[in-house]
Amino acid sequence: MEKPPYAQITKGTLLIATPDINQGLFFRGVILVCEHANNGSFGLVINKVLDLELPEEIINLEQVTNKKVGLRAGGPIQTNQMMLLHTSKAVPDQTMEVCDGVYLGGDLDFLQKCLTDEKGPPIHLCFGYTGWGAGQLEREFLDGRWYLHPATEQLLFDVAPENLWKEVLRSMGGKYAALSMIPEDLTMN
Repeated sequence: MEKPPYAQITKGTLLIATPDINQGLFFRGVILVCEHANNGSFGLVINKVLDLELPEEIINLEQVTNKKVGLRAGGPIQTNQMMLLHTSKAVPDQTMEVCDGVYLGGDLDFLQKCLTDEKGPPIHLCFGYTGWGAGQLEREFLDGRWYLHPATEQLLFDVAPENLWKEVLRSMGGKYAALSMIPEDLTMN
Protein backbone atom coordinates (compact mmCIF):
# COMPACT_ATOMS: atom_id res chain seq x y z
CA MET A 1 0.00 0.00 0.00
CA GLU A 2 1.35 3.41 -0.98
CA LYS A 3 1.89 5.94 1.80
CA PRO A 4 -0.12 9.16 1.61
CA PRO A 5 1.96 12.16 0.40
CA TYR A 6 2.04 13.85 3.82
CA ALA A 7 3.91 10.85 5.21
CA GLN A 8 6.96 12.30 3.45
CA ILE A 9 7.14 15.16 5.94
CA THR A 10 9.93 14.28 8.33
CA LYS A 11 12.65 16.01 10.26
CA GLY A 12 15.04 17.29 7.58
CA THR A 13 12.36 18.04 4.98
CA LEU A 14 12.29 21.40 3.25
CA LEU A 15 8.88 23.01 2.87
CA ILE A 16 8.84 25.17 -0.23
CA ALA A 17 6.03 27.73 -0.36
CA THR A 18 3.73 27.32 -3.33
CA PRO A 19 2.77 30.40 -5.38
CA ASP A 20 -0.57 30.33 -3.49
CA ILE A 21 1.28 31.91 -0.55
CA ASN A 22 1.63 35.36 -2.04
CA GLN A 23 2.52 37.63 0.88
CA GLY A 24 4.14 37.83 4.28
CA LEU A 25 7.08 35.95 5.74
CA PHE A 26 6.17 32.72 3.97
CA PHE A 27 6.03 34.30 0.49
CA ARG A 28 8.60 32.28 -1.47
CA GLY A 29 9.70 30.87 1.85
CA VAL A 30 11.80 27.77 2.42
CA ILE A 31 11.37 26.17 5.83
CA LEU A 32 13.55 23.45 7.31
CA VAL A 33 11.41 21.04 9.34
CA CYS A 34 13.40 20.49 12.54
CA GLU A 35 10.90 18.22 14.29
CA HIS A 36 7.77 16.45 13.10
CA ALA A 37 5.67 14.31 15.42
CA ASN A 38 2.06 13.33 16.08
CA ASN A 39 1.64 16.23 18.50
CA GLY A 40 2.98 18.90 16.13
CA SER A 41 5.94 20.22 14.19
CA PHE A 42 8.41 23.07 14.20
CA GLY A 43 10.79 24.49 11.67
CA LEU A 44 12.95 27.43 10.69
CA VAL A 45 12.53 29.75 7.74
CA ILE A 46 16.01 29.66 6.27
CA ASN A 47 15.87 31.99 3.28
CA LYS A 48 14.72 35.27 4.83
CA VAL A 49 17.72 37.39 5.77
CA LEU A 50 17.53 39.71 8.78
CA ASP A 51 19.37 42.98 8.96
CA LEU A 52 19.60 43.88 12.62
CA GLU A 53 22.09 44.89 15.22
CA LEU A 54 22.73 42.45 18.03
CA PRO A 55 23.77 43.42 21.56
CA GLU A 56 27.55 43.33 22.00
CA GLU A 57 27.17 40.99 24.98
CA ILE A 58 25.85 38.36 22.56
CA ILE A 59 27.86 39.15 19.46
CA ASN A 60 30.56 41.74 19.04
CA LEU A 61 30.54 42.11 15.26
CA GLU A 62 34.02 43.63 15.33
CA GLN A 63 35.36 40.29 16.62
CA VAL A 64 33.54 38.08 14.09
CA THR A 65 36.09 36.49 11.76
CA ASN A 66 33.91 33.63 10.45
CA LYS A 67 32.61 34.85 7.07
CA LYS A 68 29.98 32.07 6.94
CA VAL A 69 27.57 33.57 9.48
CA GLY A 70 24.09 34.67 8.49
CA LEU A 71 21.09 36.13 10.31
CA ARG A 72 17.70 34.64 9.44
CA ALA A 73 14.08 35.31 10.32
CA GLY A 74 13.35 31.80 11.59
CA GLY A 75 9.64 32.41 11.90
CA PRO A 76 6.90 34.48 13.48
CA ILE A 77 6.88 32.69 16.87
CA GLN A 78 9.14 33.98 19.69
CA THR A 79 11.15 36.25 17.41
CA ASN A 80 13.36 37.26 20.33
CA GLN A 81 14.61 33.67 20.66
CA MET A 82 17.79 32.82 18.74
CA MET A 83 18.46 29.29 17.47
CA LEU A 84 21.72 28.12 15.94
CA LEU A 85 21.70 26.07 12.74
CA HIS A 86 25.19 24.88 11.76
CA THR A 87 27.43 22.08 10.50
CA SER A 88 29.56 21.48 13.60
CA LYS A 89 29.66 18.16 15.47
CA ALA A 90 31.63 19.83 18.31
CA VAL A 91 28.86 19.85 20.94
CA PRO A 92 26.78 16.68 20.45
CA ASP A 93 25.28 16.97 23.95
CA GLN A 94 23.80 20.39 23.02
CA THR A 95 22.62 19.71 19.48
CA MET A 96 20.33 17.52 17.45
CA GLU A 97 21.04 16.45 13.89
CA VAL A 98 18.27 17.74 11.63
CA CYS A 99 19.59 16.21 8.42
CA ASP A 100 22.90 14.71 7.38
CA GLY A 101 25.65 17.06 8.61
CA VAL A 102 23.29 19.83 9.82
CA TYR A 103 22.73 20.49 13.52
CA LEU A 104 20.43 22.64 15.63
CA GLY A 105 21.59 23.93 18.99
CA GLY A 106 24.60 25.07 20.95
CA ASP A 107 25.23 27.47 23.81
CA LEU A 108 26.70 30.99 23.91
CA ASP A 109 30.28 29.68 24.39
CA PHE A 110 29.91 27.49 21.30
CA LEU A 111 28.51 30.44 19.35
CA GLN A 112 31.39 32.73 20.38
CA LYS A 113 33.97 30.10 19.34
CA CYS A 114 32.27 29.65 15.96
CA LEU A 115 32.06 33.39 15.33
CA THR A 116 35.70 34.11 16.14
CA ASP A 117 37.16 31.18 14.18
CA GLU A 118 37.77 32.22 10.58
CA LYS A 119 37.66 28.51 9.68
CA GLY A 120 34.53 27.99 11.77
CA PRO A 121 31.46 26.18 10.48
CA PRO A 122 28.73 27.85 8.45
CA ILE A 123 26.09 29.02 10.89
CA HIS A 124 22.67 30.63 10.62
CA LEU A 125 21.45 32.61 13.62
CA CYS A 126 17.69 32.13 13.34
CA PHE A 127 15.39 34.45 15.26
CA GLY A 128 12.02 32.90 15.94
CA TYR A 129 10.57 29.71 14.57
CA THR A 130 7.52 28.33 12.83
CA GLY A 131 5.19 25.86 14.50
CA TRP A 132 2.18 23.71 13.74
CA GLY A 133 -0.23 21.87 16.01
CA ALA A 134 -1.12 18.20 15.60
CA GLY A 135 -2.11 17.53 11.99
CA GLN A 136 -1.92 21.19 10.96
CA LEU A 137 1.16 20.87 8.73
CA GLU A 138 -0.30 17.81 7.01
CA ARG A 139 -3.52 19.74 6.30
CA GLU A 140 -1.55 22.68 4.87
CA PHE A 141 0.40 20.27 2.65
CA LEU A 142 -2.74 18.52 1.44
CA ASP A 143 -4.33 21.94 0.78
CA GLY A 144 -1.46 22.67 -1.62
CA ARG A 145 0.43 25.27 0.41
CA TRP A 146 3.82 23.48 0.44
CA TYR A 147 6.03 21.41 -1.81
CA LEU A 148 8.44 18.97 -0.16
CA HIS A 149 12.13 18.39 -0.85
CA PRO A 150 14.88 16.73 1.21
CA ALA A 151 17.20 19.21 2.92
CA THR A 152 20.93 19.02 2.35
CA GLU A 153 23.87 20.82 3.89
CA GLN A 154 24.67 22.25 0.45
CA LEU A 155 21.18 23.74 -0.02
CA LEU A 156 21.11 25.18 3.49
CA PHE A 157 24.56 26.76 3.51
CA ASP A 158 25.91 27.10 -0.03
CA VAL A 159 22.95 28.58 -1.93
CA ALA A 160 22.36 32.31 -1.45
CA PRO A 161 19.15 32.78 0.56
CA GLU A 162 17.57 35.04 -2.07
CA ASN A 163 18.03 32.25 -4.65
CA LEU A 164 17.05 29.25 -2.51
CA TRP A 165 13.32 29.12 -3.38
CA LYS A 166 14.08 29.18 -7.12
CA GLU A 167 17.04 26.81 -6.83
CA VAL A 168 15.10 24.11 -4.96
CA LEU A 169 12.17 24.29 -7.39
CA ARG A 170 14.55 24.20 -10.35
CA SER A 171 16.28 21.10 -8.94
CA MET A 172 12.89 19.37 -8.61
CA GLY A 173 12.44 19.63 -12.39
CA GLY A 174 9.27 19.49 -14.48
CA LYS A 175 6.41 21.76 -13.44
CA TYR A 176 8.40 22.90 -10.38
CA ALA A 177 11.23 24.21 -12.56
CA ALA A 178 8.65 26.14 -14.59
CA LEU A 179 7.23 27.65 -11.37
CA SER A 180 10.70 28.83 -10.37
CA MET A 181 10.62 31.27 -13.29
CA ILE A 182 7.42 33.08 -12.23
CA PRO A 183 8.32 36.70 -11.43
CA GLU A 184 7.74 37.86 -7.85
CA ASP A 185 5.61 40.73 -9.11
CA LEU A 186 3.10 39.29 -11.57
CA THR A 187 2.48 42.74 -13.05
CA MET A 188 6.01 42.44 -14.50
CA ASN A 189 4.91 39.38 -16.52
